[in-house]
Amino acid sequence: MKNPLLKSKNIYLRALVPEDANGNYPAWLNDEKISAYNSHHTFGYTKEQALEYINSSIGSRANLILAITDIESNRHIGNVALQNINWINRSAEFAILIGESDFHKKGVGKEAMSLILDHGFSALNLHRIYCGTPVENSSMRSLAQFFNMREEGLRKEAFYKNSSYHDIVEYGLLRGEYYEHKNRQLG
Repeated sequence: MKNPLLKSKNIYLRALVPEDANGNYPAWLNDEKISAYNSHHTFGYTKEQALEYINSSIGSRANLILAITDIESNRHIGNVALQNINWINRSAEFAILIGESDFHKKGVGKEAMSLILDHGFSALNLHRIYCGTPVENSSMRSLAQFFNMREEGLRKEAFYKNSSYHDIVEYGLLRGEYYEHKNRQLG
């Protein structure tokens, strides 16, 4: 394992490192299927851009961007983030991308989200974590709902992709709601 920050049964989260730009990471953002519900795959994404992004994330106090790494193979399979951290309002935006398609539908998103939500609310002392996704993104919507994120609103035609506009559904979760839900699950 390469310096895990957070660890669960099947994955660990670690800081992005410049070497990640040499792997499949740039290709994920050029893949039409993998980037179907985010702003990537609109312009080409290069190894140099990935390296620049990684370097800008190192030491950032506004964005905690972590590599999702498979414990068994030590493979970088995606990224998870708390971004746009507002230290005054104690809030952050959740984002996730599982780039390696052979890890889709295997619970990796749930494990990564569980780790980063817990870290955000406990270690970073955040009060609110939120996210938004196109209405059509059933995987992300299910993930948000699994963690008891509440639907807070709809931004009409806020996302343009593949020659059409898409509505964005917004979700939010307060610290107290998170712990209440977590305690119920542990039962």
